[in-house]
Amino acid sequence: MAIRCLPLLAAALCLSGCVIDTATGPVRHDSRSVERDASERVRVNLNMGAGNLIIGGGARKLLTADFTYNVASWQPEVRYSSMGTQGDLTIRQPEGHAQIGHTRYEWDLALNNEVPMDLTLHFGAGQARLDLGSLSLRSVEVHMGVGKLDMDLRGNPKHNYDVHIHGGIGEATVRLPAGVGVYAEGAGGIGEIHTEGLRREGGHWINDAYEDSKVRIHVDVHGGIGEIRLIAD
Repeated sequence: MAIRCLPLLAAALCLSGCVIDTATGPVRHDSRSVERDASERVRVNLNMGAGNLIIGGGARKLLTADFTYNVASWQPEVRYSSMGTQGDLTIRQPEGHAQIGHTRYEWDLALNNEVPMDLTLHFGAGQARLDLGSLSLRSVEVHMGVGKLDMDLRGNPKHNYDVHIHGGIGEATVRLPAGVGVYAEGAGGIGEIHTEGLRREGGHWINDAYEDSKVRIHVDVHGGIGEIRLIAD
């Protein structure tokens, strides 16, 4: 984490009353997986307080995950349940912890490409790289705090879906497929919005494919993100 972010993170932790547990030890590596079942759709809920996060597709199972950390009490919690056609997958960092100093906390997650998913991420601080273009997305919602977000949605989606990004402090880059319709809007304390492959119409942006495409992605950005880049290519 950049040094300039530490005072902001410390202030946020004081306001929330969190206890910072940073007793480092040997680096631990854990691998977890969740088998695919008969669920026709899955809600994926991710909650990482601080660290480095990578999400991609290509898993034969519903989830394959590798975790790296050097604070014993930060072992990620992985839970999955299903009822009828709906599955719920939750991965969370134990509460009351933050990444400061020489701590190490990394998640590397691969999700199944075929199961329709609603993905929600709460990400406090650090860096997140989300390569989601191969997934069968129904919706994406990201709540970010301090840090950097790189989200790549380029692929060949078969259905419309919405992307909501609620910002804190930092920067975000969102890459979008040029071959489907894209409608993007942003408001609420955002510093700068830079676009490529999109044209502005009133208070929003669209790409050239928007009018004729049967599949559309709606991107909504709100909050205090310092800088956001929207790139349709």
